[in-house]
Amino acid sequence: MVAGISAVTLLAAACGGGSSSSGTSSSAGGKAGGAVTVRGCNPQNPLIPSNTTETCGGNVLDAITAKLVHYNPETGAPENDIADKIDTTDNQNFTVTIKKGYKFQDGTEVKSKNFVDAWNYAAYGPNAQSSGYFMEPIEGFDAMQCAGTDATDPCKGFTPKAKTLTGLVAKDDYTFTIKTTEKVSNMAVRLGYSAFSPLPDSFFKDPKAYGEKPVGAGPFKLDSWTKNTEIKLSKFAGYSGKFGGKLDAITFKIYQDADAAYTDVQANNLDVTDEVPSSAMIDDKYKTDLPDRNAQKAVGVIQTITFAPVKVDPNYADPKIRQAISMAIDRPTIIKQIFNNTRQPATGWVSPVVDGYKANACGEYCTFDPAKAKAKLDEAGGFKGGKMTIAYNADASHKAWVEATCNSIKGALGVDCVATPVVDFSTFRGNIAAGKQKGMFRTGWQMDYPSIENFLAPIFKTGASSNDGKYSNPEFDKLLTEAAASTDAAQANAKYQEAEKLLANDMPAIPMWYSTATFGWSDKVTGVKITAFGTIDFSSLALK
Repeated sequence: MVAGISAVTLLAAACGGGSSSSGTSSSAGGKAGGAVTVRGCNPQNPLIPSNTTETCGGNVLDAITAKLVHYNPETGAPENDIADKIDTTDNQNFTVTIKKGYKFQDGTEVKSKNFVDAWNYAAYGPNAQSSGYFMEPIEGFDAMQCAGTDATDPCKGFTPKAKTLTGLVAKDDYTFTIKTTEKVSNMAVRLGYSAFSPLPDSFFKDPKAYGEKPVGAGPFKLDSWTKNTEIKLSKFAGYSGKFGGKLDAITFKIYQDADAAYTDVQANNLDVTDEVPSSAMIDDKYKTDLPDRNAQKAVGVIQTITFAPVKVDPNYADPKIRQAISMAIDRPTIIKQIFNNTRQPATGWVSPVVDGYKANACGEYCTFDPAKAKAKLDEAGGFKGGKMTIAYNADASHKAWVEATCNSIKGALGVDCVATPVVDFSTFRGNIAAGKQKGMFRTGWQMDYPSIENFLAPIFKTGASSNDGKYSNPEFDKLLTEAAASTDAAQANAKYQEAEKLLANDMPAIPMWYSTATFGWSDKVTGVKITAFGTIDFSSLALK
């Protein structure tokens, strides 16, 4: 999944026993100290917060960084962390006051300039930060972007007009101001996303070294990163926040296969896996494999299939072809056979757990109808690309559902469809970022922050950081801008819903299903909680 998380109101979790499908955690308690191992995967990039937009790296950064805002693990609601207060009277001018004495893991104090410098670095075009887009609302962003003539590298031979955001000013060591170009009603809510992490002064001396061993201000620090093997964290003794935990150490064991991680959890060789393979979902097998060692929760995650940009693969350019493919997918049957009904068929691009969700934004195009699908394909003049392909990363449990999806498409449209594995997540995402991935490919979105906007703007707005299909629609962009400027939540949601409806006309990505996270754990740990984002809550995890 591409890293992300959004919505104003998320489903609250019940603190139950965890052995049934309605459980969301193991029992609390546990002793202080000790070390645990959790399933990890290969991060796409070095671990710089503003250049990490996927969950393999994001899960690690969540443990080692602290931001202005922390999201409540149960509900996703924002709570002040490094911020003492974030004030605004007009949703355009914000004054941020930070707490004194908050320390980075190199011993230096977190100050206003650490936020200002970090956000300026993220926003500056030549730095090519994948999360630089999140700084776009701040005044002066446009002047920091590249506009060269080289289509593949607009920064080549081009120097932006400015190196800093005019709307970002450090007033003193503990106060800075943010001015946005337009009103942004949910600006304060966004500030808990990793892209808004502060950076210590040492980062700017050697960004490359920082990426290999990042220095955050969170409850855990990174000790070592052995590529393709493990990432080791230990408790940061100088952590001064209120969102720490009981553990002394966490090791992310990197797996190339979800089944291997699951087998290790069964054998107590791995303490927590945040992915139960589809083979264990059939007939709720995981419940008998892991009695009293499993939990499930509806989370702010959606699975999609995205089409390669038109320049990369023109065979899918016609929206009618995309709509035909979507109508050819039998979501309910795939969910029943592969996921044992632990997913909900998607009827749009926004997760139901967020405030503003509206069912059926996709309309008939997300309803399985082989006859209509074939008619729509014929209307488009048929598929000229020979065979269709859906690529996926082979180091997670995607093979079964991608193959089932291809079979459904093939059966409805009469066009060959091939599930195409890519060795691991890092390689897979690298191919997409480099514009090398043709055809269709698996995508997903884990909300970054609790707002309906997060399921739309970062993925489908022109030039957005996670816009893998390079979708662009001026009317869609305009509606997002109008929604963000609204001071009334209901009016803002209505604008976002209008924007979402436009996606059905263009179908830049096919909504597949809304996710339910399923965890399994060893008999050595307790306090296993699934956050609203579908991640492990390290503040509650402990050894028995």
